[in-house]
Amino acid sequence: MTRSDHQSDDAALTIPAALRRMGLLGPGEEARFTALTGGVSSDIHLVETPSRRFCVKRALARLKVAAVWEAPTNRNAAEAAWIRQVGQWLPDGVPALLGEDQQLGLFAMAFLPPELNPVWKAQLLERQVDMAFAARVGADLGLIHAASAREAGLAARFANDATFGPIRIEPYLIATARAHPDLSGRIEAVAACTFSTRKALIHGDVSPKNILCGQTGPVFLDAECACFGDPAFDLAFCLNHLLLKGARQGVPRAAYRDAFEALVSAYFTRLDWEDRAAFEARAAALLPVLFLARVDGKSPVEYLTLEGEREAVRHFARPLIADPQQDLIAIANAWTRQ
Repeated sequence: MTRSDHQSDDAALTIPAALRRMGLLGPGEEARFTALTGGVSSDIHLVETPSRRFCVKRALARLKVAAVWEAPTNRNAAEAAWIRQVGQWLPDGVPALLGEDQQLGLFAMAFLPPELNPVWKAQLLERQVDMAFAARVGADLGLIHAASAREAGLAARFANDATFGPIRIEPYLIATARAHPDLSGRIEAVAACTFSTRKALIHGDVSPKNILCGQTGPVFLDAECACFGDPAFDLAFCLNHLLLKGARQGVPRAAYRDAFEALVSAYFTRLDWEDRAAFEARAAALLPVLFLARVDGKSPVEYLTLEGEREAVRHFARPLIADPQQDLIAIANAWTRQ
């Protein structure tokens, strides 16, 4: 085995042995391991052998952020289970799962070359806003939610509240409530509603950084927070990033607003498991809380570097938390006019 300079000694010992047990490395077969960057919750390595390339992902007990943020490592198994399940409904929408070692908390998956599968976040930051792609994200996310809402047994198989709480509810919602004590009652009520609602299989981290612009459509990655929960969280989490991209000074917001509307409209064509008004009310209550969380929670976005940008987010989000709206497009329109 050849080890990259960025691979830990522990990974150098454990990962090859696990891959041999999975049948992904032959006896004595050499492989090069290269640590991939970009994530804060897992170690991800590109594995290169003379005949193939693939990725290995292992969850971390403490996330790589400034604040102390710990989470159960068995979320790696939840992600692998989510990939298997979603692959039945949307085979091109997830990377192929190649093997898993639950004891070590890692799995292997297909490597998708970045030159053919660019990250959606990178395109959005470069103001490359494709309305058709945003609509595909909304439609495919809605398909996953709709299919899972109809499938018996998923609630028990994805009963992962012990992960969703510490890796989503606490760092995003509760931490933001602590930062804004005058709004803590409202934010905690949104958190309680989100945590107690169980209607579909959710990804839990539907962010543009976790969506590749694949050759046939969106490819969803990093479902470590997967659980049977509130699909309104997935929708609001993704829409929030479209608002945030427009929070940068000098960036026209109209294109991101249009992508927001395209995603929402496509998603709602799939909504058949509950009343739209009830669903949209939950998503619209979550959206400004998540907006505020990305400047004052445990995981602030890295591209809002100016205090004026962050203050604009606070100025917009706080009144919407105090007086929740019911219409997602109305929220996007109001942000565009700011």
